[in-house]
Amino acid sequence: MTRAEIISVGTEHLLGQIVDTNATFLCTVLAELGIAVYFRSTVGDNVRRVQDVFRHALARADLILATGGLGPTDDDLTVAAVAEALGLPLERNEEAWAHVQEFFRKRKRPLSEQQEKQAMMPRGSRMIPNPRGSAPGVIIEHRDKTIIFTPGVPREMKGMVEDSVVPYLRERGLAGREVIRSRVLRITGLGESAVEDRLRDLMRSSVNPTIAPYAHTGECHVRVTARGGDAEVEAMLARAEAAIRERLGNTIYAADQATLEEVVAKALATKRVSIAVAESCTAGLLGHRLTGPPGASAFLDGGIITYSAARAMAESVRRQAGTDLGIATTGIAGPTGGTPAKPVGLVYLALAHAGGTEVREIHVGTEPGRAGVKYLASQAALDMIRLHLLR
Repeated sequence: MTRAEIISVGTEHLLGQIVDTNATFLCTVLAELGIAVYFRSTVGDNVRRVQDVFRHALARADLILATGGLGPTDDDLTVAAVAEALGLPLERNEEAWAHVQEFFRKRKRPLSEQQEKQAMMPRGSRMIPNPRGSAPGVIIEHRDKTIIFTPGVPREMKGMVEDSVVPYLRERGLAGREVIRSRVLRITGLGESAVEDRLRDLMRSSVNPTIAPYAHTGECHVRVTARGGDAEVEAMLARAEAAIRERLGNTIYAADQATLEEVVAKALATKRVSIAVAESCTAGLLGHRLTGPPGASAFLDGGIITYSAARAMAESVRRQAGTDLGIATTGIAGPTGGTPAKPVGLVYLALAHAGGTEVREIHVGTEPGRAGVKYLASQAALDMIRLHLLR
């Protein structure tokens, strides 16, 4: 199997000024191709450090994909730095130069001498077309290694990978016969350690697929990753998901991308159940999350923000709005207002319905801060609605 490394070039990454979505995208694409990503590296705009990172990568990977540092400015130094490290002279790629010239001509922008830098490529390399930007990509085949460079602009990089890089990898036989695919099960109401306790024997006994829980704010995710042929992988994922669902039951609210609010909104709309919201400690966040998915007007008939007892709030808002359900949140979001009897992070939830009113007490602590308390309270309220709709 081809071993890959992804290198993100740019000081802005190290300063925390941008989130590296490029590497995440590339990992997903390579997994679908059956190419294992063993390492991800990030390096600033410095020639020596770029060269060091690439030397390490060449020693441990068959395929290197690098993003960033291909433009015309002084800090766009990736290709030149790597060419120097490999002992390859730079020369103008006429196809790339024609692309740069055409890019500026179409946009009626002046073409400065500095722009020629984008066409300078290591001898023997090939150009990757960039239909969305001025900087072409570069492919270097050096001994038994392949190095692929793309711009760091996500829109440009994604287009080049989909249009040119993926076909190239398949053509060169670097894509595997197997695929690597994951499924993520989203859980609420159980923490990471509780999930692991229930799945420990599955996690230890399963090598392919692998099973791994990881924590998110207000919920836990379980990632199942399988490797094999297309049909084989789907069957493995389905078997593992069934085994996990048997252990975790209704704590699993969705698979893959759906959010809790989307699941609850869909259930309310499908069952034609109307709801009204009364909030104090969540300060409108619960209503905001319920109205995020499209079509909320089909089930959300009202919302108020108030300070009162949860049971009375839920029953009152349901009665006033004339809805099937009334949900209420109240508590101490902080940072002040807590007492020994009612500490910051204490939240009461109430759900009023035709069969009565359920009240739940939760303690989320002070650590999440005010915004965190509000979010966790809204998460628990959404889950309360979801579980009621499953009955």
